[in-house]
Amino acid sequence: MWIQQNPSSPAPLADLQGRAVGLKFECEQCNTEVFTDLIGVPAPNEHADSVEHAENHEIEEIKCPGCEITHSLEVESSFDGVTFKVSDAKEVSYQVAQ
Repeated sequence: MWIQQNPSSPAPLADLQGRAVGLKFECEQCNTEVFTDLIGVPAPNEHADSVEHAENHEIEEIKCPGCEITHSLEVESSFDGVTFKVSDAKEVSYQVAQ
């Protein structure tokens, strides 16, 4: 089941930490629907000296099959939750791997 990311609220960390997710989004350049391979959701750095430094990132890239633009994918994990950032994309959704 695909879950659309709410831009104003991160996804729950408890549901995603240590799991792998697939992302789906629409390319802003050519409107092609793009599906990613599975990406790991990193755990926040619990040994950080402050909440701001606890963020952890997983960064990947994917080429759009429609127009060949390279999209940057970032999974940002903090104690507030998980955020998925995709460059040049509309409506990012995620699905947790079984």
